[in-house]
Amino acid sequence: MPGLGLWLKARLTRGLTGVALCCLASVGWSAPRTPSDTGEVLERLAVKAGDPDASRLKQYQQAVNRAPKDALAVAALARLYFDLAMAHGDPRYVGYADALINGYTGQLSAELLFVRSLLRQYRHGFEDAKLDLRAALAAQPDFAEAHGWLAAIALVQADYAGAGQACTALGAAGALTLQAGCVGLTLAYTGQLAQGYQALEKGLARADDPGNRLWLLTRLAEVAAWQGRAALAESHYKSALRLGLTDAYLLAAWSDFLLDQQRPKEVVALLADKEASDPLLLRLALAHQQTGSPKAPALVKMLDERFAATRLRGDTTHRAEEARYALQLRRDIGSALALAQANYEVQREPRDARILLEAALAAGQRASAQKVETWVKSSGFQGAPLSQQLTQLAALPKGSP
Repeated sequence: MPGLGLWLKARLTRGLTGVALCCLASVGWSAPRTPSDTGEVLERLAVKAGDPDASRLKQYQQAVNRAPKDALAVAALARLYFDLAMAHGDPRYVGYADALINGYTGQLSAELLFVRSLLRQYRHGFEDAKLDLRAALAAQPDFAEAHGWLAAIALVQADYAGAGQACTALGAAGALTLQAGCVGLTLAYTGQLAQGYQALEKGLARADDPGNRLWLLTRLAEVAAWQGRAALAESHYKSALRLGLTDAYLLAAWSDFLLDQQRPKEVVALLADKEASDPLLLRLALAHQQTGSPKAPALVKMLDERFAATRLRGDTTHRAEEARYALQLRRDIGSALALAQANYEVQREPRDARILLEAALAAGQRASAQKVETWVKSSGFQGAPLSQQLTQLAALPKGSP
């Protein structure tokens, strides 16, 4: 799964593009080919003429065309490209942002360093991303979003001390809503679910921006689900959906909740037109599989092509998703376990632990999930379904490979 394991969703300011979405979805393509008809439509971008995003995109592109060395204009357009990729699940916009920043010949401003950090963490270049974020903060110490993404990376890497430092910096920068989210997640990830939930609630109470509210509601839903409070989790998810914002992570998280609740028909209806996003296509295929739908094989074949394309590109940002595909759709336990282990070397959030535990249990290999057991003991994390899976894993012989 690309990016930061889906942490930072807050729309903190309108300074660049007004959107600070996390990283989730990615579109894959089948093998390259030359079309026989010059009029053939190869692909349609998510942003269509008449959309508010299309108007904003045109406006920002014109600003860069007028002043290609204006760092703020370049940063604004690059950030908009990145946000569109995250909202719609189309990584081509990430490529546009990359090209824009790589082609910039002036000195990188704090804003440009920040956007470059987003692109680097998208590809799991977390250390380089942190260097950019720290450089941006050296130039602009009150850059709250930079502190927020440092916290995000720390949480993905299970560096809870680092996350705590970033949470404190957010408070010092006056970003109290974002600080509440940071504190809430850090508490939840370290086994303090009740306190984490309360901190997220406090953040929601002071959040006016719809993007902030969507992010906080989504994370409240996840924490409630970890606590085993399914009805409360569903209420939060539905409140987030009622905001009417395009958000790929919300759709994925809600779909996962519905699949866990054995409600696949609702996922089919929710994601029927979302096949362009690999993570959402995965969940759509799982839903069709649960219903026994004859459409499932065609969707699995589409995923075959998507993941084959990512391997050809040397793209390793979707290992968790591919592990789930290999385990649950292809029943390839060996590949699933290898992918889940490789993913866990880079990303160590609860969702990453879950797929590794599932693959280890399917393989009957307790030792292969030793790092998850170690993480749970050191962090204190508690929550369904990991607790149940760990109990099942502990029942395996210690000497199991």
